[in-house]
Amino acid sequence: MEQKIKKIFSAPFLDEVKIWVKGGRGGNGCMSFRRERGVPRGGPDGGDGGDGGSVILKVDKKISTLIFFHYHNHFRAGKGEHGKGKNKHGRKGKDIFLKVPPGTLVKDEKGEILADLKREKDELVVAQGGKGGRGNAQFKSSVHQTPRETEEGKEGEKKCLSLELKLIADVGIIGAPNAGKSTLLSKISNAHPKIASYPFTTLRPYIGIVRVDEVSSFIAADLPGLIEGAHMGKGLGDRFLRHIERCKILIHLVDVGSPSSINPINRFQMINRELENYNPNLLKKPQIVVANKMDLLGARMRFLKLKEKLDKQGFPLLPISAIKGEGVRQLIGKIAILLGEGR
Repeated sequence: MEQKIKKIFSAPFLDEVKIWVKGGRGGNGCMSFRRERGVPRGGPDGGDGGDGGSVILKVDKKISTLIFFHYHNHFRAGKGEHGKGKNKHGRKGKDIFLKVPPGTLVKDEKGEILADLKREKDELVVAQGGKGGRGNAQFKSSVHQTPRETEEGKEGEKKCLSLELKLIADVGIIGAPNAGKSTLLSKISNAHPKIASYPFTTLRPYIGIVRVDEVSSFIAADLPGLIEGAHMGKGLGDRFLRHIERCKILIHLVDVGSPSSINPINRFQMINRELENYNPNLLKKPQIVVANKMDLLGARMRFLKLKEKLDKQGFPLLPISAIKGEGVRQLIGKIAILLGEGR
């Protein structure tokens, strides 16, 4: 069945921010005594203060970036109202709901993970509002008829938090710098990553949704190029390796068109070493190895040499020219089959 590719969505994103949050202070309890004509010794009727509002993170799948928090990073929930006479309790402070994309990791100041927010509508209270104080009516007893005690509202929690986005994508496109990852993503989706002939043109991940047919689609991500030592932070480093962890399938793009001091098989092995050094489980993910730039002079010869070596390691090799679109439909079909088997 011929695969029909539709380009429908893309989004660059910010993937790491720090925020400060504070729950609202609780309202004070009220001291009041009922004094009405014809009602002697009415007794205490001071109401309780309302609880302070809380700051709550909530997953929204319509959001794919943390860019909002780059411009707004201080959040205070509403204060609880003070209690009033006639046993009127103060109103609760207004909660603040902060929308985050699926895959948001929440850490405290010490770097401890508080939550991993993955699913739509997942919520986490990150700053609890303060408890409202009790009014004097709460202190009345059989032996204490006219209490004058009240409580002040408690302060809400305040915290400094780190939000990190670990991309949730079906397919991650990996490879060395200038392997053609951005070009491939631009061909199969309407993502517009920067494309140029120098290293590290992709400085942040880009995502695109590829619709295979009328009922199925998948999310593909162009991840910045990896170099030797990336797991230790070299080049763009492990800042981007974390996005690979949640991809179901890896498209390992190898440049066979450009003459280089590093031959294609060495590039392939180097990338896999970096994945293993960062997280050995990454090598357990299905990899589709793709030889790119087949339209260039000498690519055919390098492709055959690479294929011979990868066949011995159990890695089938698909030839494509991302810039011309050759072999791209066959690649999409292979991805769709693998994703279907894993669901």
